[in-house]
Amino acid sequence: MVSVKIKKIKGKRYLYAEYSFRVDGKIKKISKLIKNKEDARRKEVSAYFREKELDAYKKLAIARYKKDDVLDERKIVKIESYRVEYKEILRKLTKKQISDVLDRFTVNFTYESNAIEGNSLTLKDVTLFLSENMMPKGKDLREIYETRNTRIANALLFRGKIKISLKDIVKIHAVLMKDTGVSLSFKKMPNFLLMRNVETTPPEMVYVEMKRLVEWYNSAKGKMHPLKIAAIFHGKFEKIHPFEDGNGRVGRVLANAILIDNNYPPLIIRKTSRQAYFSALESFDGGHAPKLERFLVEKFEQTFEKFFKVYVKYL
Repeated sequence: MVSVKIKKIKGKRYLYAEYSFRVDGKIKKISKLIKNKEDARRKEVSAYFREKELDAYKKLAIARYKKDDVLDERKIVKIESYRVEYKEILRKLTKKQISDVLDRFTVNFTYESNAIEGNSLTLKDVTLFLSENMMPKGKDLREIYETRNTRIANALLFRGKIKISLKDIVKIHAVLMKDTGVSLSFKKMPNFLLMRNVETTPPEMVYVEMKRLVEWYNSAKGKMHPLKIAAIFHGKFEKIHPFEDGNGRVGRVLANAILIDNNYPPLIIRKTSRQAYFSALESFDGGHAPKLERFLVEKFEQTFEKFFKVYVKYL
């Protein structure tokens, strides 16, 4: 929010537009000399503050995060620009508009995430069910429950109620799998993955490996770029495959929880990318993380460009 302040300098009164934002846990204040209070609402002033905010995030990210073939300096700058633009979008929207954009995101995310797992509900089915509470005819109840549950999970996600902890991971699995007949705890029997040649973690080792994964996340946070963390965490989580079922759905929600917790917009993996998605996970299983990192960075950019920016365009 931009405020207007009066400053006295050598006995003279000057009017300043003032804007503050948090970067690296600290409040940074920026001011700009204006002629009158109305100037504080001018687009040029907003653009000035947005550019200064972006510059602060860019400098921090470039200095803090190691550059590589996936996240080079140019890519990091682009991602930070999305971060600032996303914040600006949410700041400009009314509460009703924010609710609407998050509802639309939830519909798209729910449809795509469930479709990756073989759910047969169409986008129209999901839209009518989530928006109008209209039950699709001739569909398996489990598919309807999966849709309802994913909406609840996304509501928790956008309210900042999902953190990367063992407790929350088990909780979000319970939310996503409610009424589906799936055991709501870590797996008791081994599971095997279709389309991927990898042995998942044995049931007796799941708690230990999940504890290590959460510890890894806490040690990487603030040292590694959040998008890279989200990709590596997702790959590790899917390789462990800690639950009887629902691991893909949980993993995709957790990847977005990492992004949102670090003030980045969430992403959607669409069913049309299913083959590429599984291929990236298989590469990760084989010790080649960059393919999955590059895949999630691409989906992050596509989601922002083709969902969030398109929505705002038609307001």
